[in-house]
Parts: sequence; structure tokens; C-alpha cells
Amino acid sequence: MIVTERRDELIRLLQTYASESGRLAAEFSARHGLHTTDLYALIAVLNADGRGEPLTAGRLGAHLGLSSGATTALVDRMEKHGYVHRVRDTRDRRRVVLTYGDGAARIGRAFFGPLGADMDVLLEGFAGEDLAVVERFLTGVAAMVERRRLDVAQEGGTEIAISRPSA
Repeated sequence: MIVTERRDELIRLLQTYASESGRLAAEFSARHGLHTTDLYALIAVLNADGRGEPLTAGRLGAHLGLSSGATTALVDRMEKHGYVHRVRDTRDRRRVVLTYGDGAARIGRAFFGPLGADMDVLLEGFAGEDLAVVERFLTGVAAMVERRRLDVAQEGGTEIAISRPSA
């Protein structure tokens, strides 16, 4: 019973986090004239850059579930504003990869900088061992949700009808 109650509370907290994070992303996007997909693209490019594995437009489109045409339009739009740059891959000059632009870094720091500072303060209240547990938990949650998203995407147009109570 305690495990079920703890699980339910963790799910509620994760749902609250996801909701608030989504609302913050929507606010950021609205302030900068972006669609939330643009923000998710910026995050994907930033994370890929951070791993030293820059994305091609094709990989970005696959990650976001966009068609080739929609991906091109998105990258064109973001490049126009200086949020991303198309550059030749240093390892394979035939490939063009996306890098995070100064424009994105500038607006990201201005908007999310205070959140980073708040995160630093929050983390100070945890011991290294506690943070390792949190990291392991969040890594598992992210992988679990990604697997479910991929499963749902493979299921295609299968919808579950939600029945409404009769009046």
C-alpha cells in the first residue's frame, strides 16, 4: 500500500512538473514569436551540440516527428533569427549539421537564467548521494516516457474512445 501511495504521489509530482514546464515553454515561445516545436528543436540542437554530436536537419526532423518540408521551414525560420546555423560537419564535409546560434543563447540566458540560478540554490540542499539517486530516477523516467512515446507513434492512428457518462 505504501509503495502504491508513493508511486501515485511521484506520478502526481511528475505531472505537475510536466505541466508547469510546458506552460513555461509556451510562455517562452510566445514571448519570442516561436512555436513550441521551435523551442523543442532548439533544445534538441543545444543538447546535441553539448554531446558533441551535432544534428543534421534530417535527424532533427525525425526527432520532432516532422516531414522533410516542415523541417526545412522550421530550420529556415530559426536560421533567419540567428537561433541555429547550418555548417559543414568537421568530420564529413559532405554533411551539413545544425549548431546553436548566438541569438538562441542570448534569449535563452535572459529567460532561463533565473531558473538556472534557482536550480543552483535548490541543489545546494542535497548531498551528492541524494543527487545521484535523483539523477538515476529522472534518467529512468525520461527513458520510460520516451519508450512509451515511440510505442504510441508506432501504433499509428489507433485512438481510444473516451466514453461520456450518459445524462
